[in-house]
Amino acid sequence: MSSALHQRIHQRTFTSAYQEAYLSIIVAADTLARATEETCALFGITAAQYNVLRILRGVHPEGHARQDIINRMITTAPDVTRLIDRLVTAGWAKRGKSDSDARLSLTFITPKGLQLLESIEPHITALDQKLASVMSTDDANELVRLCGLVIEQHPPK
Repeated sequence: MSSALHQRIHQRTFTSAYQEAYLSIIVAADTLARATEETCALFGITAAQYNVLRILRGVHPEGHARQDIINRMITTAPDVTRLIDRLVTAGWAKRGKSDSDARLSLTFITPKGLQLLESIEPHITALDQKLASVMSTDDANELVRLCGLVIEQHPPK
C-alpha cells in the first residue's frame, strides 16, 4: 500500500489490490504529465506540441502525415490539425507534400523546432533523473513490464 496514494486521494481502503493499482497508475501518470506540462510551459509550448515535435525529429529530415503523427502520440489530442497549425504558425514545423504522392500532406520539423527541442532536453532529462532518484533501474524495468501488461489489454482502436 502506498501512503502517497492514500494521502493524495484521501482514501484508506480499496475494494481490491487492482483498484488500488488502477488508481496508482492514474495518479502517477497525472503527476508525470503535470511535471511535463510545467516544463514545456517554460518554453511556451504544451506537452502535446512537445510530443509532436519529438515525433517529427525522429524522422527528420523526412516528415510525417497527420495520421502517422496521431498513431505515434503518447497521449491522444483532440484536434491534431489545429495543434500542427500552431506549430507551423510558431515556425517550429512546416507543411509540405510527399515526393511519392503529391496528394499527401506531410509535416516537417524546422531548424527552429530542432533548436527548441535542444533547449528543452536538459529539463526533460532532469525529470528522468528525478524519477531515477526514487527508483532503481530494476524498478523502472519492472514498471515498464507491468505497464506493458495494462497497455496490451487496451490497444488503440
